[in-house]
Amino acid sequence: MNFLTAAHTDVGIKKKVNQDSFCLKVASYKSEHVAFSVLCDGMGGLRMGELASSFLVNAFSEWFDEVLPGELKKGLQPQNIQKQWDAIIRRQNVLIKDYGARQGVSLGTTLTMILIFGNKYIAAHVGDSRLYQISSELRQLTKDHSLVAREVEQGKITSDEAKVDKRRNILLQCVGASNVVTPQIFVGQAVPNEVFVLCSDGFRHEVQDEEIFGTLAPDLLNNEAVIKKTLVDLVELNKTRGETDNITAVAIKCTE
Repeated sequence: MNFLTAAHTDVGIKKKVNQDSFCLKVASYKSEHVAFSVLCDGMGGLRMGELASSFLVNAFSEWFDEVLPGELKKGLQPQNIQKQWDAIIRRQNVLIKDYGARQGVSLGTTLTMILIFGNKYIAAHVGDSRLYQISSELRQLTKDHSLVAREVEQGKITSDEAKVDKRRNILLQCVGASNVVTPQIFVGQAVPNEVFVLCSDGFRHEVQDEEIFGTLAPDLLNNEAVIKKTLVDLVELNKTRGETDNITAVAIKCTE
């Protein structure tokens, strides 16, 4: 498997600080190629959200550089990666929470991440950033850990009502602000000519799923320059429609 990748982040039309953080890496081991991305949407005043998101991204970036090569050398086992990621998330939850307590502030961050290798992917998720898989249709792989998502699931409000609900930014858990964090970690299949998209919530508030699919469908993304331009255009569309949050998206297209 090979990959075409691109990412774009924007502070948006209202905020002075971009509290989103991400990393995007592609590496090779022998004949094996792997793609890796982490996206975090931080929250907290006085630049604290920016710190929370960067702490978590840096922790997983170090894992990729220092731990993953050994896992590839001995034969990558998804269950081992899942255990390592779970331990990192829970450890970072404690570290970020303790840091906030020492500073006298509340801070936290969402987390959405993916590792693609061979014909598989491993993903982890906390909060309301999202991971999509796009092939002949757009599928949301992650479950929003938010109050409105829970109320949709319980039948109290509709999905359309949730999109405009004033409580849509209330999270049920995020890394650093929850006493206990329970990440969603899962494994799936990856095949050539499909696209994985990670995004902060600012990327999808003002655009419809049909618009994301209509511009990021695999057959439309022939090179990295096209992918980058498409992400930029979608971010600008969000801003034109009045999105006030930071906006970040990462796209990874799997190729032969």
